[in-house]
Amino acid sequence: MRSIAGLWRWRRNPLCRSTDRVEGWLTLSAVLLITLATPAAAVWGGRAAHQALLETARDQYRQRYQVWATVAETAPPPTSDPEPDSGYRVAATWTAADGRTHTGTVTTDRAAEPGDRLRVWTDARGHLTSRPMDAAGALSHAVLAGIGTAGVAAGLVETVRRLAVRRLMARRYARWEEEWARVGPDWGRADRAN
Repeated sequence: MRSIAGLWRWRRNPLCRSTDRVEGWLTLSAVLLITLATPAAAVWGGRAAHQALLETARDQYRQRYQVWATVAETAPPPTSDPEPDSGYRVAATWTAADGRTHTGTVTTDRAAEPGDRLRVWTDARGHLTSRPMDAAGALSHAVLAGIGTAGVAAGLVETVRRLAVRRLMARRYARWEEEWARVGPDWGRADRAN
């Protein structure tokens, strides 16, 4: 609300100081920058993040391999209630892209019996890894990056405006002190000469 009130200080007014006009123009400029530049910063940040994330996804698809794993044995049921998204843990064996056989614990989204086959993602050495990022995941992360960029841009504009207004206020108070030092000693004296 104070920003909106500051917009009207730029009008001509005989009681308006030069610092009041500068503060009004600063506020108007900040509102225009936040209104126009923040969406542009969001688009720029979102596009840059999207390109970087798509490149990361392409790298992950080049460096990760989906292979078949055979369930060797199921893990004992947990003693406490598992988390809803934790899945089932099974011991499995798989052959990596380099031809070596590996054994490890695999988490699946369904119950599996010994002998069942599952698809797992591995790196070049055959170690289990997460699924590569897909285009939808890259897009959702890019949207969040764009929103974050917009927030940072708006915060930066508002911070600069506030710092400038603080300096204007300091200058305004210094001038008041000078005026008071000049007029103050004679204030209220009846024998004061005009």
